[in-house]
Amino acid sequence: MEIKFTLTDTQEKCAKTVMADIQSWVENAITVRAEIAQKEIIAKLVDYCNANSIAIATGIDAQIDQAYELKLVESLADRVIEDTP
Repeated sequence: MEIKFTLTDTQEKCAKTVMADIQSWVENAITVRAEIAQKEIIAKLVDYCNANSIAIATGIDAQIDQAYELKLVESLADRVIEDTP
């Protein structure tokens, strides 16, 4: 997935005072947060599968897909839509 965003000149100047490379900082922040979510999802899947005697898929990609298929997780956007009256 490619993500693009725009900073104003002022935002860029401010950001450069606290980070050497804005692009690298943003990529790192998203990567680390995704890895945290991945660990949480897999832990939830393992607990669920063990409690219900379900075979756990092999490999991280397959395990994340399985967690979605079992409705153990859903995207935040989907949760917001469901909660909207």
